[in-house]
Amino acid sequence: MKIRKLLYLVILLALIFGGYKYISYKTSNQYKLQEVGYSKEETNIIIDKLKEEPITFLLSQEYSEKVAPIIQEKYFVEGKLEAYLSYQNKKPEMSIKDVISVVNAGADKEFYSDVKKVDTSKGNLMLVNKFNNLDEHFKFDDIVPISLQYAYNGHSIRKEVLEKFVDMWHAANKLDLTLIVNSSYRDHEFQTELYELYVSMDGVAEADLYSARPGYSEHQTGLALDLSAYGSSIDDFGQTDEFVWMKENAHKYGFILRYPEGKEHITGYGYEPWHYRYVGKEVAEKIRNLNITFDEYYELYLK
Repeated sequence: MKIRKLLYLVILLALIFGGYKYISYKTSNQYKLQEVGYSKEETNIIIDKLKEEPITFLLSQEYSEKVAPIIQEKYFVEGKLEAYLSYQNKKPEMSIKDVISVVNAGADKEFYSDVKKVDTSKGNLMLVNKFNNLDEHFKFDDIVPISLQYAYNGHSIRKEVLEKFVDMWHAANKLDLTLIVNSSYRDHEFQTELYELYVSMDGVAEADLYSARPGYSEHQTGLALDLSAYGSSIDDFGQTDEFVWMKENAHKYGFILRYPEGKEHITGYGYEPWHYRYVGKEVAEKIRNLNITFDEYYELYLK
């Protein structure tokens, strides 16, 4: 009799425990995600990668086969999950990698929309692009002229940038390579005249692909240089030995290729092998190693 009672107790406890486990499973994120439509594999990825809040967001949405691939991307940022999915829906033809890059760079909006003032407190690491503009009177107080040894007539730049460029110039020159500055610091008025000229020639849409609007030009910071090889134009720079050398060495002196090929959807500009931006050696090396644009770096590490 005692054995029978003990058996009943064991069965009862087993039923209670089993019921508890069943209820726990039915109320778990794992069960809920699978109810939405995610496979067991996708569910495991989601639970492993995401915290409670983004999982709750996913449970309020329809199933998307893009979720698991998105959260496994190298530069995935958890807080941007909703933005990634929204942009992917707008641009279904775009690769997930590019979606991540665009959203991380804050370029998932129309260019020149949702514009903010440049955070000039960042100094050499300030971001000037089609979403961040400078006051028309902004100018660093250490803009200095560039010697004719290194530039065509009438150019100037920040003192620190010039010092690093001169170091870079001499390193290249030891190999019989000569870098020439074609464009450097431009004030707001100069950029206005230049942009309006391009618009008169090609129209706004075309001009916007290769020229910054006034207040949106890196050249106003005194941190950007347009380069050519001695005896050739900037249009030919991408085909020169000087450019090949710059690709391998510019970062050692704190410079980055600001508008790389294949990144037009992030920067808003066509490929410019001649346009270099000074950010300092440490940041330049990191951007090169990560193979990302300055726009992405700023949003991921500086904002």
